Amino acid sequence: MTARAGYLSSRLQGYTTTIFAEMSALALATGSVNLGQGFPDTDGPEEIKRWAIDAIEAGHNQYPPGKGIAELRRAVAAHQRLFYGLDYDPEDEVLVTAGATEAIAASLLALCEVGDEVVMLEPYYDAYAACTAMAGATRRIVPLRGPGWRLDPADLAAAIGPRTRIVLVNSPHNPSGRVLGRDELDAIARVCVDNDLLAVTDEVYEHLVYEGEHIPLASLPGMRERTVSISSAGKTFSFTGWKVGWACAPAPLLAAVRTAKQFLTYVSSAPFQHAIAAALDAGDRHIAGTVANLRARRDQLCAGLAELGLEVVRPEGAYFVTTDVRPLGFDDGPEFCRMLPARCAVVAIPSVVFYDDRAAGRPLVRWTFCKRADVIDDALTRLQVLRR
Repeated sequence: MTARAGYLSSRLQGYTTTIFAEMSALALATGSVNLGQGFPDTDGPEEIKRWAIDAIEAGHNQYPPGKGIAELRRAVAAHQRLFYGLDYDPEDEVLVTAGATEAIAASLLALCEVGDEVVMLEPYYDAYAACTAMAGATRRIVPLRGPGWRLDPADLAAAIGPRTRIVLVNSPHNPSGRVLGRDELDAIARVCVDNDLLAVTDEVYEHLVYEGEHIPLASLPGMRERTVSISSAGKTFSFTGWKVGWACAPAPLLAAVRTAKQFLTYVSSAPFQHAIAAALDAGDRHIAGTVANLRARRDQLCAGLAELGLEVVRPEGAYFVTTDVRPLGFDDGPEFCRMLPARCAVVAIPSVVFYDDRAAGRPLVRWTFCKRADVIDDALTRLQVLRR
């Protein structure tokens, strides 16, 4: 029992958790501008907030149905049809979850056996490693290679083995901001079909695309029947604390995911589900303004970091900019990020926490641009100290 607890502790509370906690503590202790945490510093549209208040006042405050309220499941199905031409039955092919991370955890717990392998792109969102470990599975890494974070089909093929069960795909990608192209998605689809693999796709940034086009893997030939497509409302509508997510999949796959999910949170976010159903029913009315604002903030942060002398990797989507800090004389991202609050009163995240290949991630640092323009300006002004 003790050994098992120690094993899980080491796997699930490892370096990533420690460094995020450390950076947050440093931000508070030094009064730093926090460009490490990936959530907006302003709320989403007032109309959507009003719909949540209306739902609370209407009495939608008790347990919702286990698979989510019917209105939201219908709205998710309509969203998939409107934007991607994908048809899902809201009754048994759509599941509401407590954010996308719960959907990912439930999918891996439901669909992996102990000893299975989950193939994922590196760098990877830290929860993927933890959820894979909880499922008793092992992660296999496929690097996105610089300078453009491209997926090499040869790398993907080399990662597939006899114990491979799932290919976990994140696009638009955190932390790189890469939006996978059709050629890369075609390569993933071929590997899945040829090897009879399942796919789990994390598409939480699906609408936050500034260059290129988001193409759901499930829309490619042979993939709908083997893909669990996951997204959430938090990033799209700038209400990350509401934790309203969903998974779409063929009924047999989703039944397995639902079985695992019911023993995680069972249900959540009753009034927020009603508000997000209304937001999705509004189509793209509330999306375009968010995307335009984030594109401007991306350009603002990229230009400012480049002016400092950092090597900037310009993202195509999502919330984050990655820089190589070696042009400023640093070769260690964690050391750079630990120095930054005391010297500049700014916080960022060392990208090495998203890598198994520590050497590849060590000189890289992730900054978020989902903040107000004046906050980004303040941070860039403080960072001018690095030029002296």
